[in-house]
Amino acid sequence: MSELSGQASASSVVEVFSGDSDVSSEQVRAFLLENPDFFAQHPELLEKLKIPHSHKGSVSLVEIQSEQLRKKVRQLNYKLTQLVSIAKQNEKIYRVYTDLNVQLLRCESVAEVQFTLEDVLQERLQLSSAVIKSFKGPHAIPELQRRLFTEKRFKTSNFFFGRLSQHERQLLFSDSSAESVALMLLGDNQDIGILGISSSDASHFTPDMDTLLLQQLQQVLNIILPEMMGY
Repeated sequence: MSELSGQASASSVVEVFSGDSDVSSEQVRAFLLENPDFFAQHPELLEKLKIPHSHKGSVSLVEIQSEQLRKKVRQLNYKLTQLVSIAKQNEKIYRVYTDLNVQLLRCESVAEVQFTLEDVLQERLQLSSAVIKSFKGPHAIPELQRRLFTEKRFKTSNFFFGRLSQHERQLLFSDSSAESVALMLLGDNQDIGILGISSSDASHFTPDMDTLLLQQLQQVLNIILPEMMGY
């Protein structure tokens, strides 16, 4: 690359951009890649070089760099705004579940637990419904349906996130909207029942969701429900 060295290389770059040079564009490209500080050494070239622009005609390299920087700044600002929004939403959800767990520990009956779940999750998180479906008692899920359901939805985990069939939605949520759901098995031996939380938004609960807050809720329910339900 000796023909692109020293002062001659600066004029060669300009000539290549203007189409008046025998030096190939590939040679200039290779030279610039090997010498990333070239334009810092020859700042006068930045204004002389004219680059075709689809909307503005020919513009200087400085203008193109400035436009690219502005675009990157806008993208970074947008991503930062998104991250701040997500952080605020996560903080709100964390506070809701913390308050919910404290209130549940003060409950004295299953009816109180059910009311507290509905009141907090529906009112503060705008979810459609929250129900406890027991495995025993007069309102229990029938044994066959329970076995089929748990084998299908809880194969590898005590949690399920996503969408249910029409029959499954009717079984757990009756006529409440349940376009997407979060389900958890209750009881240290998964023998108490299922807590179902539903949303009218089909994308609200997805299989890749984190279970940390729901695990804490599950632990609280596993502490208070057995005695209330006579286990």
